[in-house]
Amino acid sequence: MHKRHRIQFPCIDVKKVNQDKAYFYLLESDKKKTIRFHDYNEIYLRQGLYEQLFYERLKCQSPQKVTEALKYTIEQSKSNMTEFRVLDLGAGNGMMGESLKKYGVSRLVGVDIISEAQDAVERDRPGLYDDYYLYDFTKLYKPQKEELESWSFDCLTCVAALGFGDIPPKAFFNALNVISNDGWIALNIKETFLYKSDKSGFSSLIRELIFSEYVDLYHLERYCHRNSIEGNPLYYFAIIGRKNSDIPKKFLESLETKA
Repeated sequence: MHKRHRIQFPCIDVKKVNQDKAYFYLLESDKKKTIRFHDYNEIYLRQGLYEQLFYERLKCQSPQKVTEALKYTIEQSKSNMTEFRVLDLGAGNGMMGESLKKYGVSRLVGVDIISEAQDAVERDRPGLYDDYYLYDFTKLYKPQKEELESWSFDCLTCVAALGFGDIPPKAFFNALNVISNDGWIALNIKETFLYKSDKSGFSSLIRELIFSEYVDLYHLERYCHRNSIEGNPLYYFAIIGRKNSDIPKKFLESLETKA
């Protein structure tokens, strides 16, 4: 059984703090430590803290929701999830991987950029992934790309990791090009990232991508990702698509130029 952590939320005005700047207090050894929600290295160091914070206190349901959306979509397309070879981008401590594993995917490989994520998987969910890589997808070297391609991935998942700088547009772009043509894509993003008023590079990439010739959009669903620390629902979109072909470098460069 995991250790119970002492968590406190600050008294703040939600309108003054962006979602990616939200933080909490962790009381340990009679000291109060301030940790941002996106300080994953700090959170993963402490067994059970991620689950207690996001899933128990804030009621996060994205891994389950996106996995169910993927399963529903592929069943309508007469595909079989048990044959999937999945690359889980921004795998973290394995919450999405655990959800996928329940449906018996054939191969499951995780990738993240911080060693604390890999350590947390090995500590809390040993054997969940067939392999787990610490790769920086913004500069994916040829041997790394060849290693990934040897898995013949036909599905890319990325949950609760896009749009706040955790995974830059170039990293997501490179991950897409590791997936085989006709491969499935399952991800989630904050609802505002689909608004035209959002001018960020990632927002532009997603909007352009899902309506491009390179990807077919199969499923788009708005749902409550989790609660804020004030108890307000934070809405995201679950997006399920299918890749038609590799995305050319000029596609990303054109978006970077616009940004």
